[in-house]
Amino acid sequence: MSRIAILGNAGGGKSTLARKLGERHAIPHFEIDGLLWQEGWVPAPLETYVEQHERIPSGKNWVIDGLGHKNSIPMRVDRATEIILIDMPLWMHFWLAAERQIAWQSGKLDHTPGGLSAMPPTRDLFRTIWEIEQDWMPDIRRLCIEAQAAGKTLIRIGSVDELDTFMQKLR
Repeated sequence: MSRIAILGNAGGGKSTLARKLGERHAIPHFEIDGLLWQEGWVPAPLETYVEQHERIPSGKNWVIDGLGHKNSIPMRVDRATEIILIDMPLWMHFWLAAERQIAWQSGKLDHTPGGLSAMPPTRDLFRTIWEIEQDWMPDIRRLCIEAQAAGKTLIRIGSVDELDTFMQKLR
């Protein structure tokens, strides 16, 4: 049984890591952005998100990446057997998100967030990254530390080098 929750701010490599873990463990991968957003970065109806989100973590095996609605994060953490917190400095999330925006604009992005075709407005993306760091990450960090204290495996990735090293071990 393997249930892996990957949390962290935008641009940190959560989905790339989740795809690799899903392949490595032969378990389904679910990207929260695919539940949260519709084309054009229009939020999915809350009822739809909640219904889909409640069904996915109840499964036996999965890897789920992303944040979604703040009040849905504890359910994933509670059900997870392993939590990966990508917790890089804020400037690095901005940098990586900018690189992703450039790759997307130039048609060189293999996997778009949530499978969406339209790129999010960079200003909105950067505002979200800032708000997540200020308003959400302290609670997410605390939730992860509490889960670890309760016996769950917590892997904290704090840099691109640490992420690269972790990904290389998956090969």
